This record gives sequence, structure tokens and C-alpha cells, in this order.
Amino acid sequence: MRALIVDDEELARSKLLRMLRVFPDVEVAGAADGAGALMLAAQLRPDVIFLDVQMPEVDGFDVAASLPDDGPALVFVTAFDQYALRAFDAQAVDYLLKPVEPERLARTVQRLREPVRGAVRPSVGMPAQLMVADRGQTHVVRCADIEWLEAADNYVNIHLPGRSLLIRRTLAALLNDLDPAFVRTHRGAAVALAAVLAVRPRGKGDATVVLRSGVEVPCSRQHRETLMQRLQQ
Repeated sequence: MRALIVDDEELARSKLLRMLRVFPDVEVAGAADGAGALMLAAQLRPDVIFLDVQMPEVDGFDVAASLPDDGPALVFVTAFDQYALRAFDAQAVDYLLKPVEPERLARTVQRLREPVRGAVRPSVGMPAQLMVADRGQTHVVRCADIEWLEAADNYVNIHLPGRSLLIRRTLAALLNDLDPAFVRTHRGAAVALAAVLAVRPRGKGDATVVLRSGVEVPCSRQHRETLMQRLQQ
């Protein structure tokens, strides 16, 4: 299996790399800090990412929420035990505490030898940021800055003030992570509740959602009631 190590400390990356080399069926394809994780994952297509939680700029859950829905298995590696419940809610294969013991790592590798592949990963919980790879760069996007989301097949256009970025996730899965700050308004669109300025009726139960930036997003009849309820809450 191909593995990617993501940790902001070079010493920690090197130590885990040496420990994984004892397993003949594990190939460490690369190592990166949090900012470089998404680009390297796209290039190397690992089967598993050993992912630190607390890193500068982006944390491990931000990285996890930015990976494709059919992305690699996750093993969180951290010095803190308070993130364990959230990690297993995200169906992490395992949760390793630093300093990692060889016997404990061996049990993790055994679990990885029988991975469940091809399933959509459950919610990792509301991330503070998303990482979006575009034209050789990785953009760090604060979720609080997102105005609305637009489906594009297996991608989502993330609309920000003055620009848009494309992330390789489905709208349904991304909304699962961003709930409750966002609500679907259409089969192919969702808005940030904090960005909504007004809702204008269009007839036949449909509506137009006017955002504070002036952008107008369609709202279909079947989603209008839910939108209004969420705005009132």
C-alpha cells in the first residue's frame, strides 16, 4: 500500500518514515506539511495518509475535508488525545498518539491491510478551512468566506468574493461537512446562511436568494421551506 505522511515537523515525518520501512508491503510515497498535503496527495494517489492534527495554517481535519470523497484512508497521528472522537466519527482507520510505539503502529498497518475502499467518507465535522489545488497552487480558503456552492458533476465551484475555485468533491458530501453553516437551495446549489441578504419569491413556489455581495442564487420550491426555517433559526 502507498502511504503519505503529513506533519509540519520534519523530525516527526522522518521518524514515522523509518518506522514504516519495516513493513514490506508499505511504500512511503512521500511526506509533506499541511500546506503541501493536497497537491502531493493528488500527484501520488496514496492508499493511506498518516495525518497530524495540529499544524500551522491548516489542521488535519481541514486537510481531510479537502480530499476527494473517494480519497485515501486516514490515520490521525497526534500528541493530543482530545481529537479521537472526531477522528473516529470521520471513520479514520486508526488514531495514533505520539510518540508512536512500534507495536501500536504494527496493529494500525494490520488494519490497513483490509481497507474498505470506494465508500464515501463520512463527515469530518465543520472545518475552519478548505485546501483547494488549482493550477499548481494550493489555496487555503476560510469556510467563513464562502458565499455559495455550485455543483459541477463530481466537483464543486466554491464562490468567494471576487473569485471562484473548483474542488474535487460532490456537493452533497461537502455540505455534509459544512453543515449547519450552509443550506441547499437547489439541486445544484447551496448558500452560506450568513451571506443571505434577502429571499425574493419568483412564482410557483420558487425563489431567488440574494446574497450580501449582490449575487443571486436560484432556490427551488422543494428547498425554499427548509431555507426559510434555517434562516429563522
